[in-house]
Amino acid sequence: MPNHENKSVKPENYDYDAIVIGSGPGGEGAAMKLAKGGLRVAVVEKYSDIGGGCTHWGTIPSKSLRHSVSQLIELKNNTLFARHYQVKESFTFADALQHSEQVISKQVAMRSSFYERNNCDLHFGEAAFIDEHTLVIKNKEGSLEQISAKDIIIATGSRPYHPPDIDFKSNNIYDSDSILSLDYQPKNIVIYGAGVVGCEYASIFRGLGVKTDLINTQDRLLSFLDAEMSDALSYHFRNSGIILRHNEAYEKVTSIENSVVLEFKSGKKMKADCLLFANGRTGNTDRLNLNAVGLKADQRGQLEINQHYQTQVKNIYAIGDVIGYPSLASAAYDQGRIAAHVILTREGQKKLIKDIPTGIYTIPEISSVGKTEQMLTEQKIPYEVGRAQFKDLARSQILGCEVGSLKILFHRESKEILGIHCFGERAAEIIHIGQAIMEQKGKANTIEYFVNTTFNYPTMAEAYRVAALNGLNRLF
Repeated sequence: MPNHENKSVKPENYDYDAIVIGSGPGGEGAAMKLAKGGLRVAVVEKYSDIGGGCTHWGTIPSKSLRHSVSQLIELKNNTLFARHYQVKESFTFADALQHSEQVISKQVAMRSSFYERNNCDLHFGEAAFIDEHTLVIKNKEGSLEQISAKDIIIATGSRPYHPPDIDFKSNNIYDSDSILSLDYQPKNIVIYGAGVVGCEYASIFRGLGVKTDLINTQDRLLSFLDAEMSDALSYHFRNSGIILRHNEAYEKVTSIENSVVLEFKSGKKMKADCLLFANGRTGNTDRLNLNAVGLKADQRGQLEINQHYQTQVKNIYAIGDVIGYPSLASAAYDQGRIAAHVILTREGQKKLIKDIPTGIYTIPEISSVGKTEQMLTEQKIPYEVGRAQFKDLARSQILGCEVGSLKILFHRESKEILGIHCFGERAAEIIHIGQAIMEQKGKANTIEYFVNTTFNYPTMAEAYRVAALNGLNRLF
């Protein structure tokens, strides 16, 4: 890789040892690791508060919304409370947002204290490269500030993709960021894009009683999932009243006074109060002046890196959404810490874990770790399946959350756990029990662990014992 060493500024004259651009999960992970390692660290954030898109427009608000709607559904379905206590007739999207605003405020306050305690300098404004060691920061008043460092980490995240032929300035066309400004309750909504974001928002709006059409450009929902989990989500969506339309692509989107009209390449037409376009994201690299350091992002705004998160310029690193897969907040945080470790030690022994868990916060949740049945079949690995249905668990019956299941995939001969897939309430929490065992070495990571371990009763964790016994009973 070329090393564009800045000859004009000596290392001892740098303002900082390291600069991190972006204060989302990746930026925070990197900054904290660097600061605790004794370096002088600056963090640049273009928004007025720290936390990045994860805190303000992505993970935190959408999951808070989801929780509020999930509680509403649970209340409506609980005959004891529905019969004896009055429920607000009209619980709107704006009502649900109030909880998310409280959570965001708490997250910002807590995370701000991290930077203060670790003596990280915060610079608010938009950063751009002057050279490989120097940034210029433009604040909201328009004034400019220049800072330099030996190493720089790009952790600027991503934003919703905007096709040029759709007018996102229209008052009834939204993306996953601007949807948080929705101040009325639509009667019907079209969600274009059935990825993770689209599916989560479909759950939220349908839970609020909004007629919801979910447009999928693929042939099935979330095709990266185990097919059984994808099928379970599709069934539950349809059962809840969500209209699924697969293999569709828009031809034209027209905003009229109080509605939006979609025309599809298949010839279909659709009209709704509003459109949520949730089909792809773009890395926030276009305003960084990458040309000044000889870097170029791809058409999705993403940067190429090596195994140590270094770009083609050795002292410039990139982490999180700007490098693409897996584009998870949890992974970005770890990537930040790993990149910081490389800067601190100049060695790259630390890596992301092999099996990163996926949490999808639909209603109900889905969470997976490891291989799917389709992968194992294609790789000709002899596996067996152990299943537990939530409706059979005492804790699920007590909670009134009987929709869902846990599936364990394991090797028929060694009994090694190969994959775990969960659909149902608290799936994203439940999955970590299995993940912890999968990460063990040798005989410690076999399905027999769950048979030989005593679980609290009644708990959702009991699903592992039930699934393990079910799977072992299939062996012959």
